[in-house]
Amino acid sequence: MSPPKPALDTLIAPAVEAALDLPRGERHLIALAGPPAAGKSTLAESIAEGIRARGRAVNVVPMDGFHLDNRLLEARGLLARKGAPETFDLAGFTRMLAAMQAGGEVIYPLFDRESDRAIAGAGLLPETADLVLVEGNYLLFDRPGWRDLAAFWALTVRLTAPEALLRERLIGRWRRHGLDAQAATTRAEANDLPNAQAVLRHALPADLEIASV
Repeated sequence: MSPPKPALDTLIAPAVEAALDLPRGERHLIALAGPPAAGKSTLAESIAEGIRARGRAVNVVPMDGFHLDNRLLEARGLLARKGAPETFDLAGFTRMLAAMQAGGEVIYPLFDRESDRAIAGAGLLPETADLVLVEGNYLLFDRPGWRDLAAFWALTVRLTAPEALLRERLIGRWRRHGLDAQAATTRAEANDLPNAQAVLRHALPADLEIASV
């Protein structure tokens, strides 16, 4: 019989406390990194809710708005690799982080999964924001260009998950998009799972780690 899973509140408590310890009066960027299908978006919102429940404002900013457009990926022969590090606008993402760290209002793109495209100007970080929880696959990726993002983070949190669980979730994601079992498995194993393995195997140190449930 498997041991009971720890409650989500218990898992996120160290991240909430560490974020609340960051001094007020200046903007702090917090990285929540992890492989695809580990549950970063859900966890980011849970951590943000925990911070807000303690009386402090926080904004969640996803990295996915910096997916390159499918037309550009197709022209570069990268459409089948969408989600890999080279299919993101790293330079644009870096400029956004620099603007956010500097303070003031920042408008940024968001990714729409239904249309499979980024929407410019869909996200707004208000001038009053002092805690910004950035979530994405490659925020702690130890590869050229990506490792330079470490300079922006006041706090780093890594979400981990066993590869078997990621494989199951990645296949399930494609099934929900209408693919049959074979096509979903092929899609996950050809691209998504190698991306997840890269994130797990080439990771910079994190201040905190949380196991996916």
